[in-house]
Amino acid sequence: MTALRYDVLGIGNAIVDVIARAEDDFLVAHGMRKGGMALIDEPRAEAVYAAMGPAVEISGGSAANTIVGVAGFGARAAFVGKVKDDPLGTVFGHDIRAAKVAFDTRPAADGPATARCFIMVTPDGERTMNTYLGAAQDLHPNDIDADAVAGAAITYLEGYLWDPENAKNAFLKAAEIAHGADRMVALTLSDSFCVDRWREEFLHLMRSGTVDLVFANEAELHSLYQTADFDAALAALRRDARLAAITRSEKGCLVVSRENTEAVKAFPVERVVDTTGAGDLFAAGFLFGLARGQSNEDAARLGALAAAEVIQHLGARPEASLEELARDNGLLP
Repeated sequence: MTALRYDVLGIGNAIVDVIARAEDDFLVAHGMRKGGMALIDEPRAEAVYAAMGPAVEISGGSAANTIVGVAGFGARAAFVGKVKDDPLGTVFGHDIRAAKVAFDTRPAADGPATARCFIMVTPDGERTMNTYLGAAQDLHPNDIDADAVAGAAITYLEGYLWDPENAKNAFLKAAEIAHGADRMVALTLSDSFCVDRWREEFLHLMRSGTVDLVFANEAELHSLYQTADFDAALAALRRDARLAAITRSEKGCLVVSRENTEAVKAFPVERVVDTTGAGDLFAAGFLFGLARGQSNEDAARLGALAAAEVIQHLGARPEASLEELARDNGLLP
């Protein structure tokens, strides 16, 4: 077996988040579906940016946020994602390396600009995303480093990657390499609208064993099985997935295997400021726990802790040391 280099390697869209507060009326006026993610083109990106209020720019991307969280627990982490050799691409690379994440994907010399996601945060803390994928959608199978994937205990794949064809092929190549090295492959379903687009293919990934672990929230689970009946969706998931973690906001999460279902409570929070990144950081804690040999239940507690940290401030990356928080809460020695 290839020597272990990383606890978790993530593959996803390399995006810079542009975050602003907005009222519900703004979403309606601009045709945005609250709580969802819409893919937009460059003209639409320019129009949204011009219309939105004062914004904060923070390096993001769902899987990238997760991998930064993994590193925040003190783990060895790596990320694969495509940026352009432009100012925002430089910002993205600097930020993720500063978080102690290995990032060696070669930037594109030409073509579309580095991706950006315009995130509107409404007063209830809900986030609505408009994403211009730009250079991120040009991730290619050639960008997958076989040695790095084979050397990662878990390879974590972002559901949003299923939109561009080349990125989809990169995803499948990485899964094949990981399994060839007897490693685990995890997938996040990313977004209920993403599930709407690729439902049958996501189900095939689960049923075929291409992925070993699935992350989803309640909306994504309902979309996956096209039912409003949570228990029915859960029963179907148990048949299809080897292991799954279902997040349920303040109700905590469920860890689902073919043998049983374990419920883990959410960590209490003083005030929800911005739910951006909650699912990403839950995945970070869960993946970290699994990679370090913890039980499913303890891994879920680490996920709940990380999610609680990130929703109490603006932005999708932790501001406190997750490693210290975990120790303070008795989740790490």
